[in-house]
Amino acid sequence: MENKRTRIIDIAEELGLSTATVSNVIHGKTKKISDETVRRVQELLEKKQYIPSMAGILLAQNDSRIIGVVVNDHEKYEGRVLEDTFISSCINELSQEIERAGYFMMVKTTKKWSEISRFASMWNMQGLVLIGFCEQDYKKLRDSMHIPFVVYDGYFQEQPRICNLTIDNYGGGYQVGVYFSKLGHQKVLCISDNGICVDLERYQGLCAGLGAGKADLMMIPMRKEKRRVFYENNLEKIKSYTAIFALSDYYAMDLMKFLQERGVRIPEDISVAGFDDTPFCELIYPALTTVRQDQNKRAELAVSMLEKLREEGIEGMTLTLPVTLVERQSTGNRQLNLE
Repeated sequence: MENKRTRIIDIAEELGLSTATVSNVIHGKTKKISDETVRRVQELLEKKQYIPSMAGILLAQNDSRIIGVVVNDHEKYEGRVLEDTFISSCINELSQEIERAGYFMMVKTTKKWSEISRFASMWNMQGLVLIGFCEQDYKKLRDSMHIPFVVYDGYFQEQPRICNLTIDNYGGGYQVGVYFSKLGHQKVLCISDNGICVDLERYQGLCAGLGAGKADLMMIPMRKEKRRVFYENNLEKIKSYTAIFALSDYYAMDLMKFLQERGVRIPEDISVAGFDDTPFCELIYPALTTVRQDQNKRAELAVSMLEKLREEGIEGMTLTLPVTLVERQSTGNRQLNLE
């Protein structure tokens, strides 16, 4: 017959105590518990051969050396968030920096903002890195946790124990605008699945960089099947532009593939540029012109800022990292379009 595992509630009921009291004894939190109660609980635990998670006890009593990384499982990823090239490159760089600093990394994907504080407290984490959460209530999250955290591309006022690590999104868009203008492109299409936060900044930078040129923003569906139908229905409009700036490499490469399947030449007919410089940019043909952000530097800053926020108690801050335009074969002079 299979032995039934003894639970905390079983110990508590037999001794006439609360589960909280039993749990506190197990985890060594006995300052407010009488010696007699501690003795009774420990004796019954031994008698019942209750074996708690030693990892849980150690985590509760000591520094866990765990840094949690929480990624927003947004609907646009269609259940494959960790397969996204931008997200995977973030995770890869963070993994290396966290290990180099002597910590362990624990990754969680979630659609529910409310799960973050529970995730952190469950493992007694020393810090969090949040990716993909734009305009959430960071003040409320900060007040619910005692640990510091770093946010990738957040939009909020500076808060204690929070570091916002962002990039020069406007500057990146501006560089693309200036570049397209120098190549003679005056009618540019910008594609995005939203018109807020980082995407809005990138579009505004593009418009400023073009100068006398014109940039139109086209909102595209997040889901691939719907996006393909949308492109098909708007193909002639898309072909009326000489250059396209996709506000992520994923959308840039996806659109390039669609256009090439329909006989549109890149860059002879339309120049295409992206944003992020993910690893696949050099593997496609033609290689994608894009705006590079230094993921290694951001990961390095994320870990160092968590340590400073924790040990030095410094105020929260926003750090903006520079970006650089990387010219490749997917863009060309407008004269190519006229041949």
